[in-house]
Amino acid sequence: MSSGLKHRTFSAALADAAKAGRAPVISEIKCRSPKEGDLLAGRDPALLAAAMESAGAACLSVVTEPEHFGGSLQLLRTVVAATSLPVLRKDFLESVEDVEATQNAGASCLLLIASLMDWPTLVALHREAHRQELETVVEVHNEDELRRALTLDLDLLGINNRDIRRLEVDDGTVANTLELLAHVPPGIRAIGESAISTAEEVRAALDAGAQGVLVGTSILRAPDAGAAVRRLVSLS
Repeated sequence: MSSGLKHRTFSAALADAAKAGRAPVISEIKCRSPKEGDLLAGRDPALLAAAMESAGAACLSVVTEPEHFGGSLQLLRTVVAATSLPVLRKDFLESVEDVEATQNAGASCLLLIASLMDWPTLVALHREAHRQELETVVEVHNEDELRRALTLDLDLLGINNRDIRRLEVDDGTVANTLELLAHVPPGIRAIGESAISTAEEVRAALDAGAQGVLVGTSILRAPDAGAAVRRLVSLS
């Protein structure tokens, strides 16, 4: 494992993938989802993370929320130890203690969801993350949330194609990413999240201005997760 890679920020790893001619794909590890059920299917998360890295993923995402998605901080620590890639923690975070736990587990970045917290709390956690040398993905789902998010000193803007308030059981499409990207000013690094499953959808998001895409379920549902990542990162 390269210590040099470990020191890259999450956003820098996305940029490096693009410079290397790969689609900047954030490959996600989650145990289950309310819509799809069991996603790990008995696989070792450490081996899965290593396979995703070998296949060309730019970064990894780990869902640590326990009740609906079966995650944990131990899952995050396991993945961080198994890869040299920067790792995003996805959870319903709401306190400074959550930020500290994310940093202590070795993540490089954490998710802040605009629809699930009041604005002062989001701003405070964004600042605390920066104080602890973590980047943030501030996630939005509509234009109102986008307008507010753009007032921050964003590391990465996340555009969720599904509604997290419904636990992402709705049938979102990459169209939401494409629509909101049209309102994102130049210089803002945005990623498309959820409901992305094909190389064509990845390319559509990148062509519209996204700096990366987060793909979870379709990779985990594939017979070979590594092969699924390779298909998505290939721009040839």
